[in-house]
Amino acid sequence: MTPGIIVNDLSLAFAGKTVFSNLNFTVAGGSFVSLLGASGVGKTSLLRVIAGLTAPTAGTVMGSDGQPIVKRIAWMGQKDLLYPWLNVIDNVTVGARLRGEKADRQWAEHLLERVGLANLHHARPATLSGGMRQRAAIARTLYERRPVVLMDEPFSSLDAITRAAVQELAVELLAQHTVLLITHDPAEACRLSHRLLVLSTSGLNEVLLSADELPRSLDNPALLQSQAALMQQLTETTR
Repeated sequence: MTPGIIVNDLSLAFAGKTVFSNLNFTVAGGSFVSLLGASGVGKTSLLRVIAGLTAPTAGTVMGSDGQPIVKRIAWMGQKDLLYPWLNVIDNVTVGARLRGEKADRQWAEHLLERVGLANLHHARPATLSGGMRQRAAIARTLYERRPVVLMDEPFSSLDAITRAAVQELAVELLAQHTVLLITHDPAEACRLSHRLLVLSTSGLNEVLLSADELPRSLDNPALLQSQAALMQQLTETTR
């Protein structure tokens, strides 16, 4: 069973300033949850704490099975961070190679086929479009076989048409994973997520979504209603 994330009484302070305090929430195993909020409110800091990259001032982050979650996490950021001197397949397998492990090229080739880059194994990142690079980053994330995926605005640099296509691909390929996504795009959040969490200086609030299959259709009336409710919540948190 895919583990979920349990956050208990989590607080973080930096240089005497409180970033967030006493956060409590769960991400159910196998679900896709979006985290939104004003710039500077602490979303990326929260993701870094969950990933084990930043130590919290107080509180805990555990898997829903009661075990630590840190070593079961893959990270996908806003920038694809592909190494320009490596070809696509070597970028996908770079984690294994950095750990001194033999690269599983068969698994990497399967993933590249799934993301539509089957004929570009030996291409360098500079020859790829933004959408292709982001698909390679998805393949690299999946290559790690981690059940939990943390995503920090991974689609924000893409044009609207490419973004929609890559969003759909991510939902398909991450269907069996527990995903926590940071985004500033209400439409993206409502389209991709089972749940929405809004972080503000006063804590976390949830915006309810319909139980439609993901990704929701762009012309889904429930999607448009959810976007309106989310925009209202975001507006209220910035007043």
